[in-house]
Amino acid sequence: MIGVFLADDDEAFRRVYRKLFDRTEGFRVAGEAADGPDAVRLVRALRPAVALLDVQMPGGDGLAAAEAILAEGATRVIVLTTFDLDEYVYRALSLGASGFLLKNAAPAEVLRAVRAVHDGHAMLAPEVTARLVRQFAPPAKAHPFATTVLSTRELQVARLVARGLSNQQIADELRLSLETVRTYLRRMFAKLGVNDRTHLAVLAHEAGLLHDPR
Repeated sequence: MIGVFLADDDEAFRRVYRKLFDRTEGFRVAGEAADGPDAVRLVRALRPAVALLDVQMPGGDGLAAAEAILAEGATRVIVLTTFDLDEYVYRALSLGASGFLLKNAAPAEVLRAVRAVHDGHAMLAPEVTARLVRQFAPPAKAHPFATTVLSTRELQVARLVARGLSNQQIADELRLSLETVRTYLRRMFAKLGVNDRTHLAVLAHEAGLLHDPR
């Protein structure tokens, strides 16, 4: 059973999502909040598996709530937004959110996203990640992992992830098997303390790997 927390100042919106999860086998609504501070307090107490957070809420926005919740490490976060590919989404990903959903997403898409995030996956296509980091990432800065933590091959894989290539495209580009690419990704996640390829792409871009010819 996947416990889902709903944080949105629109009660009607929460009601729709509450019905969706309560009527779908394998899900339950663990709690609700209408503002950021209440969301943080209740998530800390209830420790749901996944929290859906509106990025714009009164009393402290959803990004501040996401940062506080993600710092606890017990709950994965999906941010909700009415705008596709906006700066809020990039900032949420930088904080460690596992993806985003548009607030007009179809019910099946919402359920699929929560299941995927619960299972440890990010809810962003590789090309979407690349567009976000190109548009909103701060100027590249030096980062020690570029020369001391990752191997030359891992740097190549990280660079292609940041460019928006899928695992299969990376395998084709580097003439590797798909399983080898997955192995490299798992190793990099462990070395860098990230959970998925979305956060690897953000970190790689911010560290300047796209500009590193190595």
